[in-house]
Amino acid sequence: MNHNLLSILIPAFLAGMLVLSTHVILGREVLKRGIIFIDLAIAQIAALGVVVASAYLHQASGWVIQLAAVGHALLAAILLQWTDKHWPQKQEAIIGCLFVLAASVSLLILASQPHGQEHLHDLLAGQILWVNTFDLIPVALIYAAVIAIWFSLPLWAQQQGFYILFAIVITVAVQLVGVYLVFASLIMPALVTTRLRIAYLIGGIGYILGLLLSTVLDLPAGALIVCTLALVSIGAGFLHRACLSRLCTR
Repeated sequence: MNHNLLSILIPAFLAGMLVLSTHVILGREVLKRGIIFIDLAIAQIAALGVVVASAYLHQASGWVIQLAAVGHALLAAILLQWTDKHWPQKQEAIIGCLFVLAASVSLLILASQPHGQEHLHDLLAGQILWVNTFDLIPVALIYAAVIAIWFSLPLWAQQQGFYILFAIVITVAVQLVGVYLVFASLIMPALVTTRLRIAYLIGGIGYILGLLLSTVLDLPAGALIVCTLALVSIGAGFLHRACLSRLCTR
């Protein structure tokens, strides 16, 4: 493997590990709450913020676009925190409605843009192979702060602060790896196990395989990583069941 290829794959892999560092933790909480599609909704709303800033704020800088994405995601988080208190039994339906509404508005805005379809593809599938090490520094700082808050203030983080922290984490990840990988990283490892080390291992193997196969097969990295994450998660699930069966028969 030549140096040029490594200079692409290593930052992409590090980006994946950063995403997993928070998503594995939050994924367990999402499954516990039974709000599986909250990440898709928040991710799509954050993407809507990017679309709005790109379409209507001409020549907007990266920070302006980032603020627009965070602003949209935080407004959605505040709304969902309110609906969770008042209509908890309808929370999943509300989340689904927000997702499809944000996706539809994004499509309407991008329909008049010359490169709208390309922009939408980048937001959904991501451009993980175009990540550079410099891009990861602010992400690492933000995620380190979120992890510190999660473990140092667990009651606040898992109750009042959950939606706010979730919105920040997802907004950053969407622009790093795309909507599809955000969902896969959050849910797939958490579906297999509640043990953090195993979940991180599943995610890491999925990202490594996806990145390597994308270079060999010349296929989109984001979509391929989603597929390898699914395959590794399924394999780990079967292996876990087989181990349990052997222990039960002893």
